[in-house]
Amino acid sequence: MKLATFTHGGDTRIGVVVGELVVDLSKAAPELPTDMRDFLVGGDAAMTVAREAQTASEHALAVVDVELQSPVINPGKILAIGLNYADHIEESGAETPKVQMWFNKQTTATNGPYDDIAKPSVSDLLDYEGELVFIVGKRAKHVPRERAHEVIAGYCCGNDVSVRDWQMRSQTMQIGKSFDTHAPFGPWMVTPDEVGDPHDLALRTYVNSEKRQDTNTQHMVFDCFDQIAHLTQAFTLEPGDVIYTGTSSGVAAAQTPPPWLTVDDLVRVEIENIGYIENKVFLDRGDSIVE
Repeated sequence: MKLATFTHGGDTRIGVVVGELVVDLSKAAPELPTDMRDFLVGGDAAMTVAREAQTASEHALAVVDVELQSPVINPGKILAIGLNYADHIEESGAETPKVQMWFNKQTTATNGPYDDIAKPSVSDLLDYEGELVFIVGKRAKHVPRERAHEVIAGYCCGNDVSVRDWQMRSQTMQIGKSFDTHAPFGPWMVTPDEVGDPHDLALRTYVNSEKRQDTNTQHMVFDCFDQIAHLTQAFTLEPGDVIYTGTSSGVAAAQTPPPWLTVDDLVRVEIENIGYIENKVFLDRGDSIVE
């Protein structure tokens, strides 16, 4: 099942994508919340209702007639793991981490699957990182690896957009990973039964149709289930949390000279059994806002 958040007629709600249609759950199952995070809090019961409602074609809209948003538009947490693909570790000249390396992306970085990403006025070192993303579906703490699959509501394509000079200025990397618009993901959330093995998915990143990254999720150092087991030793994961699972080789920073993203570049991240996101770069002129 493909669960989406979309806007149509000025209202934002959730639906199930079936082929070229999206079944509007606000009409097909009005008892469900219209916000994905609230929907996920409903757990297995809400999922069951959505599955039953996806056949309600009388409440369907053409996908091309709606605006797809990030599947979760208000995540409680966005977490991302660093140095998690062997080839990316090699190109970075780093050692393979013995312990998982995590950082936060601020929730204000949340961005839609086809929305523009900002080239900040304060840096020219704008980079892409195509990644598998998963969405947490259950409240989870101290989860053993063998039960970690129960925590995942679904998978998305993601781009861990990075401002490299700002990233490297701070040991936590947080600011350089958290500029506004720099966490696009989607285009929808695909449930685990439809994705299949999340650790055997082809992943590619293109910039202006030029392939920059070409990998498979089997090359993760710490896979999705390892990540959940590790994180939940420290803090509680909650429905709607967003997890970026690492990137492969081919990022701009590792090339000579680095082909940094520039205004009007189009970045596409596609993952087998999920789909793709595509984001165009625009110039953030740095205008002051105080509201």
